[in-house]
Amino acid sequence: MSPHSFDILNAIVAILWLIFIFYWGISAVGVKKPVSGKGSWRGWALSRLALAAILIALVKMRVLSQFWNFANGLAFFNNGVVRTAGAVLTAIGIAFAVWARRHLGRNWSGRATMKINHELVTSGPYHFVRHPIYTGVLTALFGSGLVNGPFWMVVFVAGTLIFTWRIRREEMYMMELFPDQYPAYRARTKALIPAVW
Repeated sequence: MSPHSFDILNAIVAILWLIFIFYWGISAVGVKKPVSGKGSWRGWALSRLALAAILIALVKMRVLSQFWNFANGLAFFNNGVVRTAGAVLTAIGIAFAVWARRHLGRNWSGRATMKINHELVTSGPYHFVRHPIYTGVLTALFGSGLVNGPFWMVVFVAGTLIFTWRIRREEMYMMELFPDQYPAYRARTKALIPAVW
């Protein structure tokens, strides 16, 4: 595969993420209002700022420059088949997250929170996993790492840690909101990966 095709794969991944961000922004309009005291924008914003600061520090720290040079030079990240598979995974992950977002409808929130008139959604991708938006985003991040290299793999790991924390918080809210239905739903579906976890 030529270096030019690598540029095309980078562009495809970038366009997919731009579409995802654009859709996410538009679909956030008109969501249900949160229950007061059940979820904090301040905590959400601070966690995102902390993550951004850590990622920037990882890239800019001179001590790690040798690591980044080594990691970026690995043949694995410069393999055309791996990079093409990464672009496909990015597209699949984003499509899965959008499918989940559409099924969640007005119950969606950018942070772990309870909504007024919250509904338990178990249709579409929620039939297979309890947190399909996270499944889709992590799949897309992993795919982006295969296309764009090790930095995106670090973002994938950071995203996994954040989503694992959020899952615990969200499930606590769901158990409180749906004490009769949620335990049964939780027993029959996995959190992120069907039949695994």
